[in-house]
Amino acid sequence: MTPAELTAVEARRLIGTRELSPVELLESCIAQIERIDGAVNAMVVRAYERARRQAREAEAAVLRGEALGRLHGLPVAIKDIQDTEGIRTTYGSATLEHNVPTVDSGIVARIRGAGGIVIGKTNVPEFSIGANTVNRLFGATGNAFDVTRTCGGSSGGSAVAVATNMAPLATGSDHGGSLRIPACYSGVVGYRATPGVVPNERRTITQTNYSVQGPMARTVADTALLLSVIAQRSPLTRSDPMAFPLDSSVFADLEPIDLNGLRIAVTADLGGVLVSQSIRRTFADRVSRLARFVRRCDWHPIDLRRAPDVDWHVRQDLFVAQYAREAKSWDAGFNPNVRATYETALATPMEHIATARRTQMELYQAFAAIYDDYDLVICPGVSIPPFPWTELNPRLIDGARVVNYMAWLGLTSSITVVGHPVVALPCGLDESGAPFGIQLIGSMYGDHDLLRRAHAFEQAFAAQPVLARPCPDIEALAATTSQCRTLGRTVQLTASATGS
Repeated sequence: MTPAELTAVEARRLIGTRELSPVELLESCIAQIERIDGAVNAMVVRAYERARRQAREAEAAVLRGEALGRLHGLPVAIKDIQDTEGIRTTYGSATLEHNVPTVDSGIVARIRGAGGIVIGKTNVPEFSIGANTVNRLFGATGNAFDVTRTCGGSSGGSAVAVATNMAPLATGSDHGGSLRIPACYSGVVGYRATPGVVPNERRTITQTNYSVQGPMARTVADTALLLSVIAQRSPLTRSDPMAFPLDSSVFADLEPIDLNGLRIAVTADLGGVLVSQSIRRTFADRVSRLARFVRRCDWHPIDLRRAPDVDWHVRQDLFVAQYAREAKSWDAGFNPNVRATYETALATPMEHIATARRTQMELYQAFAAIYDDYDLVICPGVSIPPFPWTELNPRLIDGARVVNYMAWLGLTSSITVVGHPVVALPCGLDESGAPFGIQLIGSMYGDHDLLRRAHAFEQAFAAQPVLARPCPDIEALAATTSQCRTLGRTVQLTASATGS
C-alpha cells in the first residue's frame, strides 16, 4: 500500500508516531495526481511548490516534538469555489481564470490552522451550480469508474480526487445535492451537515438551508475528522449568523454503537419524486440486506412530493439575492443552469415564492415528526445511474421528461428543503456497474449521532462484498487517455445554445 492509499485517520496517526513523513505522504499524492488526472481531470489547479514547503515544515515540527493539529501533514484538496490565499481560485469560470485571492476563505483557514496542506483545487461547474462538473475553462471531470460518464456535481472534482487517492480529504459544498450526488457516483463519503454546523462567511442570505459547506473522504471516520476542523468556531465565524454555538471536537471521535438497536424508516422515492426503476431495484436489494443489522426496518409512507417544487422556488429567491449584482455581465456562454434559474425567478410572482416558503415549513414539521418513532431515514442518493457527461442533465428517466436541471435531483434537493443532516454512504454497485450510494438522514442537529451510525453501517457493509465501498481500477485509469479536458470545454457552450 502506498501512503496515498492510507485513510486520513491512519496517515495522521503514523505522522504523529513518526512512522510516516508528511513529505512522503505528499509526494505519494502528487505522484497519484500526475499518474491519474490525465484520465479524469479532477485536480485543475495544483499547488505543489507551496505544499512541498509546508510538508517539510510539518515534518520538522514533528521532529521537534511540537503539538500537532488534527490534520497535521495531511494533503487536502479544496473545491475551486473556496478562496485560497496565493493559489488560483476560478469558480470554474473563464472570467476568473487569473484570480488569486489574498485571503483564505474561512473553511480553508481552519484547515490550514489544523495543519492541513492544500495540494490543489478541484473542478466544478461554472460558479458551482448544476449536478455536473463541466465548465468552459477546464472542461469536464470524468467518473473514476467510466471516464465517459458524469461524476455528478457540483463537488465532482473533489469526489473523484478522493476516490482515486489524489488526496485523503477534500472539501465540497451542497445546495441541492452537490456533496451527496458526486459522492454516490464516486463511491466515497460526502457529508451535508445541519445548516450552521460548518460556518460559511460568504453567505448572502441570513437564514437558509442552502450554501452548506462540508467534507468528503473515503471513510466516515475521515469525513468526521475533517468536519471536526471545518466546523470550528473563530472570530471570523461572527460573519455567519447561522453558526450556532458548537463544540466541533466531538466529531473527531466516533464512539462505537450497536446497530441492533436502531429503528430505520426506508423509502425509495420520498413519496413520489422521480426515480428510475433500476435504482429502485438496487435500493430494494440493499434494504433487504441492511435490514438484517437493525432492530426495525420499515418501508415508510414519507411524502415529500411537494419538496422539488418548493426547492425550485426557494432557489429562485436565493439566486436573485446572490447574483443580482453580476447578472448584467454574463456572456452568452455563461452557465445555463444559473441563467435559467435567475431569469425564471424574475418572472415568478412573489406569491409563488412566499407559498413555497410556507410549504417548506409544513414539510419540515412533517418530516421531523418521523424521528419520534425512528432513528434514521434511508433513501437512495441518486435517481439514475451515471450518464454521459456530454449531457449536463438527463433528458428522460424511464420515459418521463426531466423538466429542468433540478427535476432529476428530487432525492437530494427534497432533503435540502427540510434541512436535516445527511451522510452519502457507498453501498456497493448498481445494475450498470457504477457505484451506488444511499442517504442516511438524521434528526435535525443530531450530526454526531448520525455520523456514529453511518460509521457502524460502513463497518458492517465492509464485511459483505455486495455492500462494501467499490474502488476504481487505478491501473486502467493510468492507461486511459480521455477527452474530459478538451471536449469538455465545449459542452456547456452547446448546452447554453439549446437553453437546457
